[in-house]
Amino acid sequence: MKKTALLAIAFLILAGAVGGFAYFEYVMKPAAIKKSLAGRTQPAASVIAEAATSQSWRAAVPAIGTIQAIQGIDVAPEVAGVIQTLGFKSGQEIEAGTMLIELDDGTEQASLKSAQAQLQNSRTSLKRQRELLDRGNTSRSSYDSAIATRDSDAAEVERIEALIAEKKVLAPFSGQLGIRQVDVGQYVSAGTVLVSLQQLDPIYVDFPVPEQQLEMVAVGDDVEVTVDAFPKGKFTGKVTTVDARVDQATRNILIRAQLANPAKQLLPGMFANVKVLAPQAQQVVTIPRTAITYSLFGNTAFVAKPAADPKAAAADKPPATDKKAPPEFTLEQRRVTLGEQRGDLVAVLDGIKAGEQVVSAGQNKLFNGQKVHLSKVPPLKAPADRPRP
Repeated sequence: MKKTALLAIAFLILAGAVGGFAYFEYVMKPAAIKKSLAGRTQPAASVIAEAATSQSWRAAVPAIGTIQAIQGIDVAPEVAGVIQTLGFKSGQEIEAGTMLIELDDGTEQASLKSAQAQLQNSRTSLKRQRELLDRGNTSRSSYDSAIATRDSDAAEVERIEALIAEKKVLAPFSGQLGIRQVDVGQYVSAGTVLVSLQQLDPIYVDFPVPEQQLEMVAVGDDVEVTVDAFPKGKFTGKVTTVDARVDQATRNILIRAQLANPAKQLLPGMFANVKVLAPQAQQVVTIPRTAITYSLFGNTAFVAKPAADPKAAAADKPPATDKKAPPEFTLEQRRVTLGEQRGDLVAVLDGIKAGEQVVSAGQNKLFNGQKVHLSKVPPLKAPADRPRP
């Protein structure tokens, strides 16, 4: 009995000690720390900010297009034969009418001589029949038969001459040739591709535009084009044609623009990044793209506003030292309406005015109403030439 009472007393003492320690650790200590921190002023964070700028931008409709030649064909013969002569070199610039290839026409030339001889005989016979008819020594039907024979022989000569002409393939227009696909002595059938012929200056770019943006595109609008092959180059032209129908599958309408291409840099088949520019430029407020916090609930940005009462703000600070303290700003988180993006800048249609300081880095650690200093460290800039994979 006595032993049980001692154990109970020991348990009560131990429970009291544990309870007192817990009360001190989880109630008294946090309250003391909170009371101590309440009297202190949290130091202002340092942020990188850039001023929103007003720039003159021309609204643009972006699209992905394909470069097309003004005229472009695969040169092929109309008839079969053995190549006797090649009149061009790969990559050559040629004029319209240039002889590209000549097929062996020995058989046709022999047939032509025979037909010409037959025609000459028919003409002689016709002349004799005319003289006889004038003297009344032959019938009219014999004279008419001689005329028909002469005409038939003349048609045969023309037919053979046409066959011989088909043995020569001429350039239908001026342009640049591609790589030769055949050699001298090679037998080619009708329709065999000999070489590609493309007219490269000027040149077209065809691109689709959604029907919702059709009102923003018109014939005569300026166009800017870039291609991956020449990332530093920019090609300009004008819209020449708007297709007469909308594609029912994609709801897009095809647009064609014409570009100057004197250096022959643009080639048919290239993918092109196209921008159709609005006729008039507009003033827009631009901020760095990194200043935007994107969210499903809306896009926001932090604006650093100067302290409303500098004297009051200074009274809350510790006594001044020899080093002058930087000015203090208050962060204001705003919803923004975004427009077009160009490079590292984005247009803000609503929410920010030109000249306001916008935080461009580290927004995840910031909150509305926070006191900050503006860092003098310049913001990071993207390299002029971005590395390629």
